[in-house]
Amino acid sequence: MSAAQDIETLSAKFGADVVGTKEFRGEHTISVKLGVLHDLLATAKTDLGYEMIIDISSLDHFGEEPRFEMVYELVTVDDSKHLRVKSKVSEDEEVPTATDIWLGADWHEREVYDMMGIRFSGHPDLRRILMWEGYPFYPLRKDFPLAGRPSEMPDVAFTGIAPLEGGPFVTSPGTSDVVKREPRARVVK
Repeated sequence: MSAAQDIETLSAKFGADVVGTKEFRGEHTISVKLGVLHDLLATAKTDLGYEMIIDISSLDHFGEEPRFEMVYELVTVDDSKHLRVKSKVSEDEEVPTATDIWLGADWHEREVYDMMGIRFSGHPDLRRILMWEGYPFYPLRKDFPLAGRPSEMPDVAFTGIAPLEGGPFVTSPGTSDVVKREPRARVVK
């Protein structure tokens, strides 16, 4: 069976809950409603052989409703099939955890929670993984300022000049030769 055939199987089983399917350059994607996401992921593992989850990520469609979209990358152990599963999520909705299907989903879900603020219902340990506890913002949201936010904590999440700005490894802008533009050690005089 191929990923394309798996999408046909999943579309037949989940019917109207499948929002869309797409094939682009040999990559197969199925988009489903949030209500059947967990069941579809479980079916992909138990019935179709997607024994590994290699990534869970999210997109911020700022200004649209629903605002977020979850993206799951599934593969077979022999790497013969790759399937992408997507589901849109509103800001006030929780996504069912996939940790009961794949243990490897744990840290991926924690990262999505930490960076985007999307909560996972049933997650065994949903706490921040990169930012400190109590940090009130979600840095990968599109409404988060690129320069960061002022912080009361010194040496953490500063908004000043980057500590490595200006070298010792810098690119040389404006040169026509790609090799000369690559980062090189700059001799400080």
